[in-house]
Amino acid sequence: MKRKTFAAALTALLFATGAAAASEAPKLPAQSWPFAGVFGTFDRPALQRGFQVYKQVCSSCHGASLLAYRNLTEIGLTTQQVGDIAAEHEVQDGPNDAGEMFMRKAVAADRFVPPFPNEQAARAANNGAYPPDLSLMTKARIGGPDYIFALMTGYKEEPPAGFTLMEGMYYNEYFPGHQIAMAPPLAEGGVDYADGTTATVEQMAKDVVTFLSWAAEPEMEVRKRMGVKVMIFLGVLTALLFALKRKVWADVH
Repeated sequence: MKRKTFAAALTALLFATGAAAASEAPKLPAQSWPFAGVFGTFDRPALQRGFQVYKQVCSSCHGASLLAYRNLTEIGLTTQQVGDIAAEHEVQDGPNDAGEMFMRKAVAADRFVPPFPNEQAARAANNGAYPPDLSLMTKARIGGPDYIFALMTGYKEEPPAGFTLMEGMYYNEYFPGHQIAMAPPLAEGGVDYADGTTATVEQMAKDVVTFLSWAAEPEMEVRKRMGVKVMIFLGVLTALLFALKRKVWADVH
């Protein structure tokens, strides 16, 4: 009986703690994403700008292991551009005729080369923190694109009065606990956009979130188009069946 009482009390305490934490968490600012909704699509210029931000800023710490370089043709890059991007990296291949592994330039068919050879190397380079893979990040976090955007734009130079920030940490309004090991990744003018777009922090954040949303769900546009066709088909089929029903039962009524 005591065990049941203790378990019930513990459950209630954990529930209350979780509810309190949820109530203290700031509300994510809702963004208007062109890819949201039933008819949403990815904006190709934004995808290309987002990839530029990922390549120049994020890829030094974060991998995107589920993407292959050839997938970049889907965001509007040419085969030549994709080949040049892949060739900037090396991958291990083999064995050769001598039974040895060797390094070669990456090709379009290779997956994105990770910034670190293993998790231990990644942690050693980041003061013990492990930079997560970004392939599915917009699907893995509650709030999805809105959360990632808020995280990248939610850094504050100084924490609020009374908040103790641990050494080596940065204050972020939207990160759980408000202490994050990642330094602010974006700075005004941090990227020289190829299309001339002004690289504000908000613009870069929106662009890279668009790219990461595509990376997590590259088949989204095809799926939505198929869904619309299916709904139209079902609507027409329903109308035909209803007309048939009235025809068949006309004499009865």
